[in-house]
Amino acid sequence: MNVQPTLSEYVKVCELSDVPPGTMHPVDVAGIRLMIVNIEGTLCAVDRICTHETADLSTGFLIDSEVTCPLHLSRFDVRTGTVQNPPATMPLRTYKLRVEGTSVYVQL
Repeated sequence: MNVQPTLSEYVKVCELSDVPPGTMHPVDVAGIRLMIVNIEGTLCAVDRICTHETADLSTGFLIDSEVTCPLHLSRFDVRTGTVQNPPATMPLRTYKLRVEGTSVYVQL
């Protein structure tokens, strides 16, 4: 049976070991394509599809807290979702995240 989580529920998305510092880890949960990002030990969860085009940001470039889209080079701050460089104009959605033991959970 495939159970869909309800909104505001925390869902396990990965293990801490899946996201070493300076990396992005793509996950799909409840039909949402997001990525977990580790910025010097601080984890963030953000949509992984560029708001300008449908490029997968997890295949882009992460420098400090900014991810650069591999298609048209839009940049986003993964901590806040804000656009740092056009052509994108819409921010990315961010998600609350918590760590329990070695597991990472995201609030949908």
